[in-house]
Amino acid sequence: MRLFKVGDKVEVLDEMLSGVVVSVTDTGITVESEDGFVLQFAPNELVKRSPADDIRVTNYEVAKVKAEKETAKKKKATIPKTKERNAPRMEVDLHINQLVKSPKGMSNHEMLNLQMETAKRQLEFAMRKRIQKVVFIHGVGEGVLKEELNFLFGRYDNVKYYDADYQKYGLGATEVYIYQNS
Repeated sequence: MRLFKVGDKVEVLDEMLSGVVVSVTDTGITVESEDGFVLQFAPNELVKRSPADDIRVTNYEVAKVKAEKETAKKKKATIPKTKERNAPRMEVDLHINQLVKSPKGMSNHEMLNLQMETAKRQLEFAMRKRIQKVVFIHGVGEGVLKEELNFLFGRYDNVKYYDADYQKYGLGATEVYIYQNS
């Protein structure tokens, strides 16, 4: 036998109706529906709802949880290895034979100007494209181009420059780190 008491949450067996027991008598059970109607039922027409039945999940809530899980999956990025993380993103070879077909007929001053213009253009390109590391390959030579590059890089506040990886470039390259938030 089902025992109902005032305050129990119940559902009607053959109807889509639920509510709260407001009184229990010998003649039947009075239920106030969720819509506010007071109705009379026999005990065999009602089923007591457990507190677990009160947990209802809407499609919106399910979609929201799925979306949160998908964004959490997307955030997982592969962490690059130390070697890859330190690898420069951009290399600029300033050897004159890489910039022109033939340097014949060019004076040392013209070659240096072309190399410096190229370096400045590539550095500003890297800044616009938000590339953080650029390696300028200048070669060893007499060190004139290297000194000019150091002077150029020193004019930028958001740039730090230093000799590039010796194992990869030897003494003939300078790496530039561009601070993005300046």
